[in-house]
Amino acid sequence: MTVIGAAAPAQRQFLAELLGGGLLIDGGVPGIYGRGAGFERVRRAVDALIDEAAAGDRAEPLRFPPVMSRHHLETSGYPATFPHLSATIFAFDGDEAQAAEQSRRATCHEDWSEHQRMSDVVLTPAGCYPVYPAIAEREPLAPDGIVVDAGGTYVFRHEPSHDPARMQMFHQREIVRIGAPEAVTAWRATWLQRALDIIGALQLEPSHDVATDPFFGRQGRILASGQREQALKFEIAVAIGGEEPTAVASFNYHRDHFSSRFGIHRADGGPVHTACLGFGLERITLALLFHHGLEIDRWDPELRGLLRLT
Repeated sequence: MTVIGAAAPAQRQFLAELLGGGLLIDGGVPGIYGRGAGFERVRRAVDALIDEAAAGDRAEPLRFPPVMSRHHLETSGYPATFPHLSATIFAFDGDEAQAAEQSRRATCHEDWSEHQRMSDVVLTPAGCYPVYPAIAEREPLAPDGIVVDAGGTYVFRHEPSHDPARMQMFHQREIVRIGAPEAVTAWRATWLQRALDIIGALQLEPSHDVATDPFFGRQGRILASGQREQALKFEIAVAIGGEEPTAVASFNYHRDHFSSRFGIHRADGGPVHTACLGFGLERITLALLFHHGLEIDRWDPELRGLLRLT
């Protein structure tokens, strides 16, 4: 049975207003929504603002679909640390009689998983995950490494909730730095301040702190403790109706986790570390709507000018 995450009364009320105003469209499952024209207008404007901030990185743009190789996800270690968030794609595997039985069960809303088999494809859990195997297929990196802009692809996390900011499928704007450890950590520090400036300019009063990923189980608690002690993850958070601020951007330093698992090397033989930053485009959009109102054309002119919504 799927457990639906708790939502504060203010979050439920905000969700009702978003649905009532056509900014979000009910998808029939908690955390799955269509986006109305107004919502998409703002989300694309936020994405464009990040484009401008990222221009100086001269990142190589790579784009991936919202699905990826199951083998690559297994290699990354994600199923071991985040089994509760993962989603594998299953497909029909049977004969005509089984197809007819599957259809009957589906029509009656009964369990028809018996006739499905795991495919070689999974839903992408984070925009950076397809980047590492793609870079590993290339020649060894130049000494100064590489910056990859993976764009704002859809990603999936299985954590249904009536909190509108906790969507199961959402756009994550991801940029990845791969190279020497000192270059990677300096890049992450630069982007932390850059992101604070962006979100502050949107009049959202951001805060930031060391954070941990939602690792699973007892081993996960150990991993989270080490992650916090070593300050491997930072988050920027703003208020979106809950008792605590909601993370709208995160900055992860992986050390050599991905480079060692996928075999990414530098031409000079030096160590290769990776870091990624992810902006939750829907969460930033929701924060703007929560703080500035659902009538976008009545927002502060300076804010609308910054987002080119005029």
